[in-house]
Amino acid sequence: MYSLGIDVGSSSVKVALLDIAGGKCVCSSTNPKSEAPIKAVRKGWAEQDPQSWWKYMCEGIREMAAAGFDMGQVASIGISYQMHGLVAVDKDVHPVRDAIIWCDSRAVETGAAALQGIGYDRCMEHLLNSPGNFTASKLAWVKQNEPDIYAKIWKFMLPGDYIAYRLTGEVTTTATGLSEGILWDFKGNRRADFVTEYFGIEADKFANIVPAIGVQAHTTADIQRELGIPAGTPVSYRAGDQPNNAFSLDVLEPGEIAATAGTSGVVYGVTDLPKADPQSRVNTFLHVTDSAEPRMGVLLCINGTGIMNAWAHRNFCPDLSYPEMNEVAASAPAGSDGLLVLPFGNGAERVLANASTHGRLVGIDLVRHGRPHILRAIQEGIAFSFRYGIDIMRDLGLKPDVIRAGKANMFLSPLFRSTLATLCDANIELFDTDGSLGAARGAALGAGIYKNAAEAFSTLNKLDVITPMDAWKQPLEEAYARWKKEVEQSVNK
Repeated sequence: MYSLGIDVGSSSVKVALLDIAGGKCVCSSTNPKSEAPIKAVRKGWAEQDPQSWWKYMCEGIREMAAAGFDMGQVASIGISYQMHGLVAVDKDVHPVRDAIIWCDSRAVETGAAALQGIGYDRCMEHLLNSPGNFTASKLAWVKQNEPDIYAKIWKFMLPGDYIAYRLTGEVTTTATGLSEGILWDFKGNRRADFVTEYFGIEADKFANIVPAIGVQAHTTADIQRELGIPAGTPVSYRAGDQPNNAFSLDVLEPGEIAATAGTSGVVYGVTDLPKADPQSRVNTFLHVTDSAEPRMGVLLCINGTGIMNAWAHRNFCPDLSYPEMNEVAASAPAGSDGLLVLPFGNGAERVLANASTHGRLVGIDLVRHGRPHILRAIQEGIAFSFRYGIDIMRDLGLKPDVIRAGKANMFLSPLFRSTLATLCDANIELFDTDGSLGAARGAALGAGIYKNAAEAFSTLNKLDVITPMDAWKQPLEEAYARWKKEVEQSVNK
């Protein structure tokens, strides 16, 4: 018996089959085989056709079936998806325009105006965020700038809601999803209708709310004919990619933290304190959990992480593999002999209150510093940016002593993970999992096949534990203090 996990990203859609009894992945497939296109008609815009996500998902399921896996054995379905996107559909549930996805920045001014119009104190107290560039503001942008298209909209959804509709024929969303769109009132524990009222968006455009973990709807007979999944199979889990990444790593209780460090970096911590960062440098959403008590997820996003290391590979080390780069970097001393790198060369950084400080090398000595120092300073600079954000999260009540991550991307570097563990004075636990498998576990839990989260994660494979390096503590703390001063001076210019 299998649980099917679907992970809808902006670069690809991955599907995986989890053997429910054994708790292991038996098959997975990712489509397209090259990176999915993103339409950027204007600078700062980013759109995708929602129907392309469905196409990629179907291709992956058919590939698994062709490999000999019986889709008739699928007993539950879970969905993870790129956060903050806008899918708008008409009464026939056809998209009226391409989806405005997470990295689209057209609604920044719309959200900034809403913060003032609704009122800063009300936003921080009830929404725990500024309306910002999130789903509600994107829909308001459509209303303001594309009135003919807006007039056709029957319902608006998140990317995962659209996939759930295609599977079940029912248009639904979740409270966690609404919180991602800045449409959840944390103080009232209800939909934040005052946000859509401010924007002049009709309340009947909301989809019905279903549990994030629990039976949401069932697959149709058409799905059985098209994909071989039995009609009536429950769709029983739905979460944005970062809450789902945390869920995938069994990060469910207050104080626990999940991290990723791919092109961008994310730290996601769980808390039971509904508290907002006054500058919205980190964002608070409802977390996906089976706890009876409310759990919030505090999300830190850093644009300039793995992309900085990739830049170094292209420009300084085309002759080296990434593991070889790590070995070269490790030959320099902790603190990189005074050399600092600010890795913020990938646009405005939310953690820096949307400042664009650009990437920089600081304090380079043309006699002492060479390639090892530059490569180590880059990895240390990325770790410093994580520490900077985690310090903000500590101010919101998070007190992490363990950071969990998948063993991938920057976490493949022994230097990076030991640096981060030392800076944060926390153990780092590395696991063999991903978003599609997390969605599959969540679906089996939501369908009642696993009786609780402990059973769902009993087979999660911990690969390694990294502890702080005492010998590195002082040089890294001294380097971080100088790095932080450089960053804050750049922000305040």
